[in-house]
Amino acid sequence: MSATSTAVPPSSRSEPVLKTEGVTKSFGGVHALRGVDFALAEGEIHALVGENGAGKSTLIKVLTGVYRPDHGAVRFAGGEVDFQRPADAQDAGISTIYQEVNLVPLLSVARNIFLGREPRNRARLIDVGAMNRMAADLLDSLGVDIDVTADLGRLGLGVQQMVALARAMSVRSRVVIMDEPTSSLESREVATLFDVARGLRDKGVGLIFVSHRLEELWALCDRVTILRDGQRVHTGALADLDRVRLVSHMLGRDPGEIAQAGATEFGETHLRDRAPVLKVTGIDVRHRLHDVSLTVRPGEVLGLGGLLGSGRSETVKAVYGALPMQAGSVEVGGSGIRANSVRRALRSGIALLSEDRKAEGIIPDLSVRDNIALAVMPRFSRAGIISESRIDALVETFMRRLRIKASGPAQKVRELSGGNQQKVLIARWLCTEPKVFLLDEPTRGIDVGAKSEVQALIDELAAQGLAVVLISSEMDELVEGADRIAVLHGGSVQQELSGGAMTTAALLAALAGAPARADLDAEEAR
Repeated sequence: MSATSTAVPPSSRSEPVLKTEGVTKSFGGVHALRGVDFALAEGEIHALVGENGAGKSTLIKVLTGVYRPDHGAVRFAGGEVDFQRPADAQDAGISTIYQEVNLVPLLSVARNIFLGREPRNRARLIDVGAMNRMAADLLDSLGVDIDVTADLGRLGLGVQQMVALARAMSVRSRVVIMDEPTSSLESREVATLFDVARGLRDKGVGLIFVSHRLEELWALCDRVTILRDGQRVHTGALADLDRVRLVSHMLGRDPGEIAQAGATEFGETHLRDRAPVLKVTGIDVRHRLHDVSLTVRPGEVLGLGGLLGSGRSETVKAVYGALPMQAGSVEVGGSGIRANSVRRALRSGIALLSEDRKAEGIIPDLSVRDNIALAVMPRFSRAGIISESRIDALVETFMRRLRIKASGPAQKVRELSGGNQQKVLIARWLCTEPKVFLLDEPTRGIDVGAKSEVQALIDELAAQGLAVVLISSEMDELVEGADRIAVLHGGSVQQELSGGAMTTAALLAALAGAPARADLDAEEAR
């Protein structure tokens, strides 16, 4: 399928409020954007989609002053602009909500919302009372009831994302860019976010919406622009596209070749005949987990289901030794390991891919090579001297195996797309040759193509006998990708689904707290 453009004028309601003309941007000889034209009208919600590495993040950073284009122009409110820094774009009226919350965790919620724009009293001092009241009102309009004086870093990612939305709303922008804003939100919070987005649209604000959850695009957006390999390949009304044609534009393949890509599918195995490789018994973590017990066998994928705050991430962190346990035990291969020790967990063969790859995963200013090699440096050194040749060979193997798209091992990992950053982290932990792989939202914020590759990799790892614990907020991914699902509520395992009872309907009922029904057959569950 050729990279042709389907040009559609912006919404007939107004002229574009934000547009690019022939924008090109390169890094180290690699073109991230190639002559991209983009137009956002006032009062529309415009989807921006493409595989990881297609150029979405680079285009957003050009629009918001993080990058300056090598060629081409950016126009805002009718005039050409040359933003030198993100603050210039914000001052002009462009707000951005990023997938990975870009706020200050040690400051209060209220300070984060009004950072740099704090209300002042007559003495020109910060009016803390007024700031807290304004922050509380903003969050109340989003259906969020939290202490605005609490440090942001103490709150979950979902709440932090809503705080970022409140900050964007407080600026009274003409353009709001939402980059994967729903990746950490519960369904109730997603509905609130969509209501807010539609309200902003009705007030004439232009919104750019980026999401890899394709169903969200049709639920919210008016038009779509599709990027592939740094080029715009399609712009048009979403109502004129179905899912297959949208994916075909993203991948550059004929619609007839596009199969309906679901999550991983694990064949029928005799897993219950195998001794558990991971056994978790009676874990307690103060105020977070209560008597959590799990088993995972070689070649098995155990899904952890639950709403935000149910204890999914806390469970894998406790198993990994990163969250102090007050009671309970962890065994790998029949041998107990010391609680609350990440080093012991690693040595026993446990690896953890964290949910927040920015804060707890990548080292952004290090190269792809160094990020992959971090976990095996001690193994590849003797008398303090590191074998560079062995590391180079290992990194090359995993870059090829995981199809990591980069200009080379020396490229800084922060310059990669989100999906390729995720692959770098997976490669890091596979280098340790784990027996148990704890995956916390491994496909969060990555595109359809990269998601399929990660899911296929999970398939491959399980087939090789690895025990996998999979956390996902996407019900289809859990139902189709796991052999069993343990459902958590309030820090405890409340139900387990397996076999024919493991359907989307049954999982939805379990997440809602409905009691299990032994007589619920597979057909009824559907």
